Amino acid sequence: MNKDIILFNSRDELYRIEISKVVYFEADGNYTHIVLINKLNCPICMNLARMEQTLASNLHERASIFMRIGKRYIVNVKYVVHINTLKHKLVLSDGISFVYTLDISKEALKNMKNIFVNTQ
Repeated sequence: MNKDIILFNSRDELYRIEISKVVYFEADGNYTHIVLINKLNCPICMNLARMEQTLASNLHERASIFMRIGKRYIVNVKYVVHINTLKHKLVLSDGISFVYTLDISKEALKNMKNIFVNTQ
């Protein structure tokens, strides 16, 4: 099995997701929506905390491309292009084919910004 593919298998469905194509994960109660670069939205019956654990256990060190931001999102850090703490906005884009703007708390964005600044 390709180590860059993660499987989400339920009784009725199977998703084969290439991790580099994931832009972000969004919590929705007991579900997590996986949003891909082609704008496909894959709802998975798993809460965000469990998704975070699944990523860590399946991807190991490769899970570091994802960052939990606030209570609602896990984002792919390679697509972060703009953090605006005043407007509570995070912009994710590949610079070519997609742009997603997420509403995120000021505190969560400040923490994310500090992580980026301190790891450069």
